[in-house]
Amino acid sequence: MRHSNLATANARLFFVYIEPELVALPDRCCTLSISPLLRELIVELSDQAADDDEREDLLTKVLLRELPRMAVQHLHLPLSPEPRLKRIASGLAEDPSDRSTLAEWAHRVALSESSLARLVVKETGLTFGRWRQQLHLIVAIRELASGATVQQVSADLGYESVTAFITMFKKVLGKPPAKYLDSVLARQRK
Repeated sequence: MRHSNLATANARLFFVYIEPELVALPDRCCTLSISPLLRELIVELSDQAADDDEREDLLTKVLLRELPRMAVQHLHLPLSPEPRLKRIASGLAEDPSDRSTLAEWAHRVALSESSLARLVVKETGLTFGRWRQQLHLIVAIRELASGATVQQVSADLGYESVTAFITMFKKVLGKPPAKYLDSVLARQRK
């Protein structure tokens, strides 16, 4: 399935390839919210030496057993191959705290503000503000799940106050960050 992803500069990526007949996974491109156990299994399998086949088989069986239990994240950040939008996406991925306005981005990519607004909607299906908000949510969930505090994430995303960040998070996802993460972890334990 063709897809793409954009990672921040500090990301550590692992690719897990699984034959479709081995495990029942969603039939569309999506993001799974993996448990700490599954994360550590993936890290361990990628780091382990190839000299213990029995251990590798056991860890792989656990991974395949746990993977279908992981919740699908309903966060999606549509990206476009359009060069100006790729430039904006790269800039915001490198510095999610960049609060440049649509007009400022339009100037940087040599478009009028209205032309950029139309282009973003045409290419992503979202307004610029909603698109950037999706990016912020994805970064926030990743950072919070990795142990960052709400205060750290709020500052890293350029919010003027923690309250403003929590309000945005709750408005979009229905729960404040801590309760949202608790509900994701509870779904994974089921």
